[in-house]
Amino acid sequence: MCVSLALYGCARSTTSSSNPSQSQNPTDAQRSDIVIASVQPGISPFVSSVQLSGQSVASVISVAFTIAPMPNSVSSPVNVTWSRSALSSRGYLQGNLLNLPVFGLYAGYQNQVTLQITFFDESTQTLNSQIVTTPYTDPTGVYSNPTILKARTPGSTLGFSYMMLKSVLGSPVIVDTDGQIRWVVPGVPYTTLASYFANGQFMMGSETDTTFTLLQFDGTQSALPAILPQPPLTEFTHNIDPAPNGVLAEFNGTSALGSSYADIVAEIQPLSSQPPVQIFDLGDILTAYMQKNGDDPTAFVRPGYDWFHVNAAAYDPSDNSVIVSSREDFLIKINYSTHDIIWILGDPTKYWYTFPSLRAKALTLDAGGDYPIGQHGVSVTSEGYVMAFNDGEGSFNQPPGEPAGATRTYSEVNAYSVNLATMTAHQVWNFDYGQSVYSAICGSVYQSPGSSYLVDYAYANNGTEARIVGLDSNHNVSFDFQYSSPFGCSASWNAVPIPMENLQIN
Repeated sequence: MCVSLALYGCARSTTSSSNPSQSQNPTDAQRSDIVIASVQPGISPFVSSVQLSGQSVASVISVAFTIAPMPNSVSSPVNVTWSRSALSSRGYLQGNLLNLPVFGLYAGYQNQVTLQITFFDESTQTLNSQIVTTPYTDPTGVYSNPTILKARTPGSTLGFSYMMLKSVLGSPVIVDTDGQIRWVVPGVPYTTLASYFANGQFMMGSETDTTFTLLQFDGTQSALPAILPQPPLTEFTHNIDPAPNGVLAEFNGTSALGSSYADIVAEIQPLSSQPPVQIFDLGDILTAYMQKNGDDPTAFVRPGYDWFHVNAAAYDPSDNSVIVSSREDFLIKINYSTHDIIWILGDPTKYWYTFPSLRAKALTLDAGGDYPIGQHGVSVTSEGYVMAFNDGEGSFNQPPGEPAGATRTYSEVNAYSVNLATMTAHQVWNFDYGQSVYSAICGSVYQSPGSSYLVDYAYANNGTEARIVGLDSNHNVSFDFQYSSPFGCSASWNAVPIPMENLQIN
């Protein structure tokens, strides 16, 4: 069946089944009357709504769409599968009509899109369409004009083809490994550092209050019901990271010690109305520990000052713990349930190392390498290594006359193994790009499948540029994109791979 779609071309339906010869028992796909009724432009050229109609919509269990890559593209095709439950819960399925959000389209291009509809009996129907999109005018002037310092070449092996740039200029931005913008939407009411992608949607926390917003790929926004108790939690700051029962978010707030600036991590369940699962107040945790072990914590924990500056957290399932990144001080590992300190890894020439109680938890590098300094983007790799983007900038807010620690002239990626029996850390590998790029503040590194990595030098060239670099499993540079950054870390303060080449929305 071929349905005229005016500017959008023609749709062609094909069916398949496990045994098409059994005409007496046709499959759901063979009986299907589903057609593409219309295609409507979305909120930006990267999004369209494809309306499917027919009584057979009632028998659909999932719909997948694939967007063919441009000629000479190296990135894998966008391939997204929507489950019926996801389409229904997000309001796209209404009776015999299904308004399918198709996203990841090229702007200003005739996109070749294939839909595969799967029915309850597992038979499938295929529809093909052309979706013509308008050109995109980038209001920031940033993301449509990357400088390609090294293009990804055919045959290069990476575990990702798409990445989310966490922008302070508007909504998150998705680009592919060819440097093409593949998604961005207008109308985000506030800009924020704190954003997170999961299950085909973005969660964004406000930097001025506890507002938590859900952003869909079609641009729809809604408030999340998470209960964030005040005064302990007053506003989001920095990052949001995965956790065993929700997400780990960083906060400013107020504790029994006084005003807390960027020293609280809370595990919250954004889609529920439950209070936080856990609150890791680093001021309280360190105060209790230092008092118990004979130190005066008031000299280190200084409410009202940016004494800690949390910027990331990572859950480690191997021992049920949380690793928190303090830009001012160190990486610190805490038991998830008891909040006991397990170890500290940081520059021993900083102020924190002058306290015997903290020094007792310090890991020593056993074979050279570099301690994390001003680090961001901490995570635990598939091999169990602790990995961080090692900025290399010393502390900003130590007490007068106290050591701020070392400062390097370059940034790097470090992956460490830890031996608790000997209280040592071993630098398993590092990547310093020939010590040629320095991102004093901000930045990130994350692993993708196949042990490849996305590195974000968010504050390159004194904060005027962001460098987005892909590394293969041998830590060779696969691509290197440079974006202008209007101020500080604004263009991409943090960047993560996202699986647009095999995205399952459930």
